[in-house]
Amino acid sequence: MAVEGGTTLSELFQKSRRLLLKTRDDLERLERLASAVDSPELSVSVRRDISQIQTLCSEMDGLWRSVASKPQRDLWKRKVEQVAEEADSLRESLDRYMQRQQRRMQEAQERADLLGRTNGESSHILRIFDEEAQAMESARNSSRMLEEATATGTAILAKYSEQRERLKGAQRKALDVLNTLGLSNSVLRIIERRNRVDQWIKYAGMILTLIIVVVFLRWVR
Repeated sequence: MAVEGGTTLSELFQKSRRLLLKTRDDLERLERLASAVDSPELSVSVRRDISQIQTLCSEMDGLWRSVASKPQRDLWKRKVEQVAEEADSLRESLDRYMQRQQRRMQEAQERADLLGRTNGESSHILRIFDEEAQAMESARNSSRMLEEATATGTAILAKYSEQRERLKGAQRKALDVLNTLGLSNSVLRIIERRNRVDQWIKYAGMILTLIIVVVFLRWVR
């Protein structure tokens, strides 16, 4: 059985099968490229091939009905229906892909609009973040300076405490020396008084001796 131009049902079927394989491969490639780039030319090509397959199914539908043998007619009927079902499945897959692409483009547009609306606020937000970062850095510097000042003060107080202990020791030694000097002065004063008494005794003895000599000389004369 042939259509006008001499194309047979078998030839149309083989052509539809080749288009099904090509369309399935192109649709899988389209799905793989969807996350990276949009391929409008490939999607148009896939839709065109699906339309061509459906046209072939319409032509085959008129031919298998003219087959004289009922078993052959039923066989071709199942084959043509299978091709038509696969073509419908490919069209549904393509429609789902187009819907996802449209939703992705809409979300991208919404993000672009949102970024456009927030561009005016982004500098203000960044300035706030910068001010907060500077305030935190200033607080950290103040805390570090306070810790250093506290450590310096603690070291100074420790040094003063050490010096105070040394001064106390020196004061005790000075008191001991002063006490020793006070005792030595008392002894010196006693010795000086004894020396003066000894000198008085010596002078008194010399005067007494001189008197005795004078008296003796006068008595001898």
